[in-house]
Formats: sequence, structure tokens, C-alpha cells
Amino acid sequence: MSQEILKFNWSCNHTWKRSAKNTAWCLLGCAIGDFGTILFFQLTQIPFPVLNIMILAIINGLITSIILETIILIKQDIPFLKSLKTAMGMSIIAMISMEIAMNATDYILTGGAILNWWIVPIMLTVGFLTPWPYNYWRLKKYNQTCH
Repeated sequence: MSQEILKFNWSCNHTWKRSAKNTAWCLLGCAIGDFGTILFFQLTQIPFPVLNIMILAIINGLITSIILETIILIKQDIPFLKSLKTAMGMSIIAMISMEIAMNATDYILTGGAILNWWIVPIMLTVGFLTPWPYNYWRLKKYNQTCH
């Protein structure tokens, strides 16, 4: 293990709270597209392979997350193009890991592309917890420290 990792500060409450807020916004954006896609296929009963539905759900989740982040930034008086570039430059690794974790959970527990009352909270929890430490690490790595 490298010295850098051993010296890394994982105990900053401020950064954990801030990264949790960022992760929650990302989760909301991802869940809108992801769940919307799965629900569409579930309600319409269109015969489409489960894997393809889940891939489409991941893509739509990424798109809606970028759209939501862009809107949030525009509301903070940041011009549209800069907002869009910032949203697209946000951690795609965190978004993809969130989406894969949510869909893998769905697949493992239900066989995939199924939403019901008990799977949604589990998917959201796994989707939140998966990228949260990475988001914390990114905040700390780029010198955004506790204040």
C-alpha cells in the first residue's frame, strides 16, 4: 500500500457530509432515468432482453444525472455551456459505479429489470454507498478541505 493512501485523511466529517450531499444529488439524477426506463418496460411489457433494458437504464440514468446537475448549476447563475461542461466533467466514474451497483443489485435480487416496493430502497442504498467513498476521496484529493 502506498504511503499516500496510508496518510490520507478519511475522518473529516465536513467532507463526508459534503460528499454525501453531492452523492445524493447524483443518485437522484441517476435514479430518475434508471427507474423510469425499467418502469417503462415493466408496465408496457415490451419484449426486450433484460440485459438490454438494464444497459438502456444505465445510459438513461447517466443522461438524467447530467441534466439534473446542469439545471442545479444554472440555478446558481452559472451560464448554460459552463454548467453543461461542469456536469459532464463531474465524476463519470462515480455515476457509472452507482448505476452498475444499482442494476447489479436489481439483477441479483429479482432477476433484473423489475421494480417493486422492496427492491427500490435496496437499490438506492447500494447506489449511494458505492460511489460515496470515491466522492469523498475526490473532494480531499483536490485540496477541498474541512473548514
